Amino acid sequence: MRQWNLHPSSAHVQALDGLIGLMGQHDFEAQFLPHLQDVVPAASYSIYRTGRQCVPTRFMSASWGVADHTQACWNAYLSGPQKNDQTLATPVLENGHAMLCHITDKEIPAQHKALVYEPHGMKERLSVIQQEAASVFAINFYRHVHQRPFTDAHLSDLASLAPVLLTLVQKQIALSTPQATSAGRDVKHWISKLIAHNASLTGREVEVCARLLIGMTQDGIASDLGLSLATVKTYRNRAFARLGIHFKNQLFSLFLH
Repeated sequence: MRQWNLHPSSAHVQALDGLIGLMGQHDFEAQFLPHLQDVVPAASYSIYRTGRQCVPTRFMSASWGVADHTQACWNAYLSGPQKNDQTLATPVLENGHAMLCHITDKEIPAQHKALVYEPHGMKERLSVIQQEAASVFAINFYRHVHQRPFTDAHLSDLASLAPVLLTLVQKQIALSTPQATSAGRDVKHWISKLIAHNASLTGREVEVCARLLIGMTQDGIASDLGLSLATVKTYRNRAFARLGIHFKNQLFSLFLH
């Protein structure tokens, strides 16, 4: 019998080892970027789904070493750039195919730069993207003004890690949202359940809560219903008051258990 100690031999192995250890935990979102610094030294990241035929949804985002403005960036993205976003446009690919997308400061569209990048100190983006049926799923890494540009080595390292990283991130999303629990149940199903549970809920309150129950973010709900984020929050708060709850997890407890 032979025995030997195992020592991670690359940044890839160490990064994956750390992220796998965080799977299913609440701090995965905050710790995602620090674990990948040796692979792609970015100051912020965001993971979202976008496309002209889908509801844009942000799953995770955070910053490392700088103030976290990723929520503000997402709101700015939804305010206009998302509707004409060609920066993640891909050739016709088989669903599930992974690609790397690199966009430098000079290539960022003017509206993107003015609303999203410049106000938040970002200069460059490196993305792992996956073509889906009518949308694109993207893991985006952003270089900020105080950082050096991404190198060819960073691109190569991320490219080799991309397929595994996609699988790992999508598994974490499934573990941390109620979508898996409510599989096969659409908005209409939850609208019926909500009305049956409490007839005093208004139409908008029901629409907002039904979308929360299928795992949509408040940003996604705002885009889907054509409302401002503040208005969505108002309807959510009014609905929660009628239901006698205070938090989203209590809504899930009412209907998903």
